[in-house]
Amino acid sequence: MNTSSSLVTACALSLLALSLSGCNKDKQPAADAAPSTQAAVIDPMLVTPPPSVVARISVAPLANHPIADILRVAGQVDFDEQRIAKIGSTVTGRVVEVRQHLGNTVRDGDVLAVLNSAELGQAQLAYLKARSQAALEQRNVERAKLLLSADVIGTAELQRRENALEMAQAEHRAAADQLKVLGMSAASLKRIAQTGNIDSLKPVTATTSGTVVERSVTQGQVVTPSDPMFAIADLSHLWVVAEVPEQQAASAKVGQDVAIEIPALGGEQVGGRLIYISDTVNPQTRTVLVRTAVDNKQHRLKPAMLATMLIATEAVPRLAIPVAAVVRENNQDYVFIQIKPGQFKLTEVRLAPEVNGLRPVISGVKLGDPVVVDGAFHLNNERNRQALEGA
Repeated sequence: MNTSSSLVTACALSLLALSLSGCNKDKQPAADAAPSTQAAVIDPMLVTPPPSVVARISVAPLANHPIADILRVAGQVDFDEQRIAKIGSTVTGRVVEVRQHLGNTVRDGDVLAVLNSAELGQAQLAYLKARSQAALEQRNVERAKLLLSADVIGTAELQRRENALEMAQAEHRAAADQLKVLGMSAASLKRIAQTGNIDSLKPVTATTSGTVVERSVTQGQVVTPSDPMFAIADLSHLWVVAEVPEQQAASAKVGQDVAIEIPALGGEQVGGRLIYISDTVNPQTRTVLVRTAVDNKQHRLKPAMLATMLIATEAVPRLAIPVAAVVRENNQDYVFIQIKPGQFKLTEVRLAPEVNGLRPVISGVKLGDPVVVDGAFHLNNERNRQALEGA
């Protein structure tokens, strides 16, 4: 019994061994097949273009370029204070006529409004009285000279009358000066002297050519010399003012050309030149006022328009990629790096905004990397085509 049991056991073990051996042989090809399946996986970022596409590609090593950062500062369009005039009356009076209104274009000397001034009438009356008194004293002196030559009066009387003439002439000059202060011209003085008529109407005239941008009077209003009535501005030249943070104020230089974006014109840029940089810092905002002069002959810019001033800082060497080398996909920036001749890889990069046709590099590539600088668009199309065929 023991011998028979041993033989049965040995046979069972042999059959089990053969069965396990057969299973191992069946599984071995599947294990061997795994590497070949993995090798068949293709990197979607790699592309091997045909010669026709390679011929349209240019590769260059990444290099440093002098890059100036762009400082963006909020500002607004303003009047050129050297080309704006505030106009008021030189006398106290009542407005009897308003001839110009907001937006009107006027020339130097045009009448803006007319006043009726009692003050002006009284000054003219004083002038006429002083002029008559001076003429009277002049005749008295001439008569005294004749009497003195006839030995009718003495020298003292002649001197007294000459002193009276000097006083009358001084009063006449003072009255004439007063009328000039009140805004009367030499031609008006001459007319009053010739006719002896008093005219209490005083025209308020433009002192410069331009556009009426303010009007603060109405007919029937009483105005004084301290009341502004009109503002006239030359809108063909304007300012753009901005507040630069004090930490970045050193980037701005007087005489520097800047670009100005105007949102009201669809973001269009106009050229300007920095003409003023404040020597002080605003303690409330910690900013420095800068001012730019811009040409506005077409009157497209309007005072008080919002603007963004773009100030270029001093250029420094920075790693940069030409704009033509950048591929934009899924809101990300990419460039093609040459892995070996005829093979390229799409590589994600982080880039700063464009400056003069270049995109400064933040990360993703390094100095000397062979980058496709021309033909990246065609290369990316070929990569997409190969990816679709592979799928």
